[in-house]
Amino acid sequence: MIKEFTKIARELGRLMTKKGLTISVCESCTGGLLGSVITATPGSSRYFRGGIIAYDNNIKTRLVGVSPKSLKRYGAVSRPVAREMASHIAHKFKTDIGIGITGIAGPGGGTVKKPVGLVYTAVLYRKRIVIEKSLFRGTRNTIRKKAVKNALSILKNLING
Repeated sequence: MIKEFTKIARELGRLMTKKGLTISVCESCTGGLLGSVITATPGSSRYFRGGIIAYDNNIKTRLVGVSPKSLKRYGAVSRPVAREMASHIAHKFKTDIGIGITGIAGPGGGTVKKPVGLVYTAVLYRKRIVIEKSLFRGTRNTIRKKAVKNALSILKNLING
């Protein structure tokens, strides 16, 4: 596991095990890094049900259930799409927690309105959903790592109340 994630991933694992929670993830710009970080913790099979790396919009619509209208109106990197990713993945995998991450990791692909480093993270915890818009700086891998760390932090705060 990437060293910087070890502590928070273990803490979350203990919390989820203690509370009997389950989690699933839908990732775009992080490309599976979030799922990898979660499953690097021994015993994660007790709470991690799985995930979908939905890099392509067709995957977002066909497998995850994101509305084509949302993609057309707001774009893949948007608050509504992150919300749908989190809620649909939790529903499909029948988990207490669903996380959706969509963004632009770069180095290309950014625009003036949606620059490189823009990431939307949605965390659904039971019936409550928190969506954060972030603008991370750095290399592609740095942006991906920051997005994962942010998602784990949001989740930890939600679980701890």
